[in-house]
Amino acid sequence: MIGDLLFLMLAGGLLLFASMVVLAKNPMLCVLGLVATFFNAAGLFILLGAEFLGLLMIMVYVGAIAVMFLFVLMTIDIDFAELKEGFAGYLPLGVLVAVVLLTEVGMAIWGGLFTVDHLAQPSLPPQSEAQNIVQLGEVLFVNYAWPFLLVGVILLVAMVGAIVLTHRVRPGVRKQNIAQQIARKVEDAVMMTTPESGRGVTAVHFRRKKSNAKRDEEA
Repeated sequence: MIGDLLFLMLAGGLLLFASMVVLAKNPMLCVLGLVATFFNAAGLFILLGAEFLGLLMIMVYVGAIAVMFLFVLMTIDIDFAELKEGFAGYLPLGVLVAVVLLTEVGMAIWGGLFTVDHLAQPSLPPQSEAQNIVQLGEVLFVNYAWPFLLVGVILLVAMVGAIVLTHRVRPGVRKQNIAQQIARKVEDAVMMTTPESGRGVTAVHFRRKKSNAKRDEEA
């Protein structure tokens, strides 16, 4: 009874927050609804016995991807009027996708996929006493250890290649020179001046500023 109640709560919350992602006009509300949707989906995974997938969704999707979306929206200026301009162009495609999904759900209901008899006796594989994380570790690091290491090497090569392509020598690109910044003297610094109205900044003024700065440094 408690399991059914938790399932209904999590499933209802998932549908509610997923609708909020699509229908909310404020992008910040869309991202917050996406975070809540991920949490409800993770709860459903944990409720179904796939605790690794639930924890992975919380750590990766909520802790990294959704937070990244949130910070990006906080740092950029979004023009809501410009976002709504292309809505009419994608409306026919959205209606077509919605019709296809509703047709598939209707065919599943018509075929008896959601009947009580079908749900009462699900064709599940035999359950093992080992936890899901233990089984996943055995599959990755025992049965498929060499392919797993090979994938790691390929990702490492791709990362090194991206770094090499990004940091190649390119003419006309200014780079930071830390040694030059540390060795900078007071005479090389930019002087902030407040010249009088109607009078420009002369070389004598700059020399006076430099001499004063040098005297302050020696003192």
